[in-house]
Amino acid sequence: MKLSVSGRAATAVTVSAVMLLTGGSIAGAAPGSAPTAAAAPDIPVAGVKAHLAQLQSIATANNGNRAHGSAGYKASIDYVKAKLDAAGFTTAVQQFTSSGRTGYNLVADWPGGDTGRVVMVGSHLDSVSAGPGINDNGSGSAAILETALAVSRTGYHPARHLRFAWWGAEELGMVGSRYYVNNLSPSDRSKISGYLNFDMIGSPNPGYFVYDDDPAIEKTFQNYFTGLGVATEPETEGDGRSDHAPFKNAGVPVGGLFSGADYIKTAAQATKWGGTSGQAFDRCYHRSCDTASNINDTALNRNSDAIAYAVWELAS
Repeated sequence: MKLSVSGRAATAVTVSAVMLLTGGSIAGAAPGSAPTAAAAPDIPVAGVKAHLAQLQSIATANNGNRAHGSAGYKASIDYVKAKLDAAGFTTAVQQFTSSGRTGYNLVADWPGGDTGRVVMVGSHLDSVSAGPGINDNGSGSAAILETALAVSRTGYHPARHLRFAWWGAEELGMVGSRYYVNNLSPSDRSKISGYLNFDMIGSPNPGYFVYDDDPAIEKTFQNYFTGLGVATEPETEGDGRSDHAPFKNAGVPVGGLFSGADYIKTAAQATKWGGTSGQAFDRCYHRSCDTASNINDTALNRNSDAIAYAVWELAS
């Protein structure tokens, strides 16, 4: 997440109906109008953590970070791209320049589905220069990568077209995602029926925050966490500070999850979610200690499974 101005349970909610785009928002179909969607697979947290270990190794080998314009960032892009190419995705690297340095976005399309109705999932892959950026935002990047690989493993072929993206230079002000959106034609922009953003989902003192932008997308995530018996709160800390902002500004319905950054967990939130009140959700936010040990496995697991649940429901 850019600089601030200041286990999936077995009882998970069954998908009720295929979601359709209506009036600029992903909304539920009328009762009986569509078949039940396929159930989302469990996303193995071990797989997500294996990607985080690779990102940590890349940072360690490259001056301790994976920041925009660095060899560590380029190596991160190459790692994710190789995984997706091997899994059968069609990948494209989009190049841009910011602060005099070359940046990259990686966009991966899963073949099939209605390309006039695109469900897009994204995370920023860059870190700040101060550290390796494993929670911010290796966590979101690794989770959507493992979700994409699950799409391939299960041979999932939804009605809608699926697109995944890893953004560059988010820490400089959503540069990569803004570049992508600004370079879409009006026609291509209108085909994106929803954009889901995941920026920090494994915070060590976690909260469970759901973006409250698009009601239907928000409800999808809320349904999942209700099935786990986990209460959520509307996400306000990162509003306008991550890569959903360019999409939202372009009129695309957006949603996502967030486990908290440098704001302080209240006593009420600690009672609700556990953890420590009076401390930041992530005390290593934008610091050198944002390493592979700066992750709460339970939050990472729950949020990774919630991503898959939303992808399967909204794309079917």
